[in-house]
Amino acid sequence: MSTFIPLDGWGIEASPFHAGEQAAQQRAGVSSQAESVGRRGIRRYMPEQHRQFFAAQPFMMFGGVDASGQPWVSLRASKPGFVSAPDAQTLRIEGGVLPGDPLAGGWQTGSMIGGLGLQPQTRRRNRVNGVVKSVQGNTLEVDVTQSFGNCAKYIQSRTPSFVAQRASLPSTSVEIATQLSDEDIALLSRADTFFIASANLEEEAGLARGVDVSHRGGAPGFVRVDDVNTLTTPDYSGNRLFNTIGNLLHDPRAGLLFIDFATGDLVYLAVRAEVVWDGAELAAFDGAQRLVRFHVSEVRRSRAALPFRWTEPELAPQFASMVREGAVAAAASNRTGR
Repeated sequence: MSTFIPLDGWGIEASPFHAGEQAAQQRAGVSSQAESVGRRGIRRYMPEQHRQFFAAQPFMMFGGVDASGQPWVSLRASKPGFVSAPDAQTLRIEGGVLPGDPLAGGWQTGSMIGGLGLQPQTRRRNRVNGVVKSVQGNTLEVDVTQSFGNCAKYIQSRTPSFVAQRASLPSTSVEIATQLSDEDIALLSRADTFFIASANLEEEAGLARGVDVSHRGGAPGFVRVDDVNTLTTPDYSGNRLFNTIGNLLHDPRAGLLFIDFATGDLVYLAVRAEVVWDGAELAAFDGAQRLVRFHVSEVRRSRAALPFRWTEPELAPQFASMVREGAVAAAASNRTGR
């Protein structure tokens, strides 16, 4: 029987994972690997390189829940330095709130928060989770409980540049609906990236209690819109920690964020998720190890909210090869058909 050496603040009895994450790891057959990787890779503080990384970014994703417990992704953007880490246990977020942010004004002392720093042009990303310890207007100070890096897989490379925003956006720029519009469907159907927030806020989760926000990437079209209230997406091989799926097994509510990189529109979705572990349907998604089906209950579109425009994406190597192989197969099919 192997013995786990306590590292990075985890004791012998404490695990960085709650029961939902452990159930997902067990279902996937990676329990021992995940526990070992988690104890070595998930720190209970921010290392210096993470502190510097967060402070260098012009935007950052945060996950939280509203008064009803519904998770949402909040994207904040401003000049680099609006996020800082005065010490290894504290993350400070000053401003950067965008029009239509579903969590704006809802943060309170004691709120659980998850953060994702992503630098698309280098495909680098780091995560941080914690508890809000003070709120002053749009400034939050977070007591960090977990900090860890993720690999570069599945991230499309694109570089942002600031653009001038209108001095004030009218309230009508935020549109709320209970189903996807034709415009929403078009955006989601061509998307190569989205972000997902999920949560386990039960005391029984112990040190693994909190909110998580994660990145999802795929070849354009990897999000299948089944109808105006349903999406199906592949779940690829990842870090084997199953933070998101573990949360969804505990509480199927999640928040999704899609970015229109051409216009700056942000589309937020409140959803309930179901995990499809196996079956013939997986064959429709190249490389999928599982599927996640999302049932949409609310859609919020915030127009021209993101103050960036982006270079054309360079697909992640995992998807660039898929696109090339698909193009070759299509060309061969066309030749055969002539």
